[in-house]
Amino acid sequence: MADRVEHRRALQEERHVDLEARVRRLLAPLQGNERALDVGCGTGALAYALAALVGEVVGVDSSEDYVAMARTHAPAGCTFAVGDAESLDFPYGDFDLVGCLRVLHHVHRPELVVSELARVTRPGGRILLVDQLGDVDPIRSLELDRFERARDPSHTRLLPDADIRGFLEANDLVATANEVVREVRDMERYLDLVGLVGEERARIARMAPAAYEVEVGWYVAHKA
Repeated sequence: MADRVEHRRALQEERHVDLEARVRRLLAPLQGNERALDVGCGTGALAYALAALVGEVVGVDSSEDYVAMARTHAPAGCTFAVGDAESLDFPYGDFDLVGCLRVLHHVHRPELVVSELARVTRPGGRILLVDQLGDVDPIRSLELDRFERARDPSHTRLLPDADIRGFLEANDLVATANEVVREVRDMERYLDLVGLVGEERARIARMAPAAYEVEVGWYVAHKA
């Protein structure tokens, strides 16, 4: 687990500048005094990006190891705690801004996570939801899920764009911005992220798509 945490922390540092710039652009305008929540924060990537843009950021994750790493390097204004994305320990409307970065494909009930994001966002607040998208071809999507689950058993299912939009609409959240970004995965780095070695790494590498290019959906939604 320690190697996995370190790999994720290193990737987070590499992506920080680009992530902060994209978040700043998608969420503009910001007042700078917002209270924000990062759900499924991992080692703190989104929380760190938000820290320079808002007044306070709280990050929650189910992994004590990830939370410990997030705390170690946390910028001013960031706090972290262990928590369940499907049942957040915050009251209704506690945050001006709630973010969830690449989490939905790791949970069994993504609809509950989106419902919780909506619940803890104040009326007039916003939600930033980011996740790798499932393929429009259901057979292709099943094949990708099979590989992703073998690589990382915490993977559940890649959601297509229509499912994510449906979860937003079911919670009376209005999408105000949307981007789909294509990412080409470096397979060796991608296998490093989950600490695969030896024969198991070789077996799962053989399952990987020949050229793994994925789509990541970025959604900003407003709570009326």
